[in-house]
Amino acid sequence: MDLKNDMQAIVGEWLQSSFLREDELFILGCSTSEVAGEKIGTSGSEAIAAEIFNELQEMKQKTGVHLVFQCCEHLNRALVMERKTMERYGLQEVSVVPVPKAGGSMASYAFKHLEHPVVVEHVKGHVGMDIGETMIGMHLKHVAVPVRFTQRYIGNARVTAARTRPKLIGGQRAVYEHTKANNQCT
Repeated sequence: MDLKNDMQAIVGEWLQSSFLREDELFILGCSTSEVAGEKIGTSGSEAIAAEIFNELQEMKQKTGVHLVFQCCEHLNRALVMERKTMERYGLQEVSVVPVPKAGGSMASYAFKHLEHPVVVEHVKGHVGMDIGETMIGMHLKHVAVPVRFTQRYIGNARVTAARTRPKLIGGQRAVYEHTKANNQCT
């Protein structure tokens, strides 16, 4: 397993995409057990979490996205983030400290290594990545659109990525791109 190269490859693809925008929420769900080739929730590893965290921090520095780390089902998939992110988005903090056996190794590691970590129950993120099929969809805005990257695995865990777009409303007369030519109605 070459975790560092896998992460660098997927981060590189994110950076080449047009999907990461400053001040948007990037949701990460991650099973470090799956990365290690084990069943989800059985072999968590903060060493694996550290490798993933470090590469995502590089991505954050280059793009200005806010990293949000999903906890496991034992904490109802609550989310770890920086306090300033919580405040910027008007979210409400909950009282819990993620640990590897209740929150998961990735969320636990993030909580220990963010500058001012907090946990919230719900967000509606703009983009996200799910490493090991941890089900981040509940934390993405409508409408989620799959992103297909070349790098499909981190270690032994399958990677699924998504971005979001505004809902398309209207009907056959609706226009979806703003130009000066379509600024008038007839």
